[in-house]
Amino acid sequence: MSQDLSVIHQPALVANGESDRMVPTKNSFELARRLPNADLVVYPDAGHGGIFQFHERFVAEALDFLER
Repeated sequence: MSQDLSVIHQPALVANGESDRMVPTKNSFELARRLPNADLVVYPDAGHGGIFQFHERFVAEALDFLER
């Protein structure tokens, strides 16, 4: 059963590595598609720890997201 996420209007930042085995990247694309105010960031050549592998980029993107 799929949940209707279109009722969630809170902005969301969805971040994932392009080779994540724990949370497949296709799921992040689907989550961002189903949340009306989502931003999606996919880190190249990264797995589940993409935000740690690209910590400087993630912090900048997260701060930018939070400032909006």
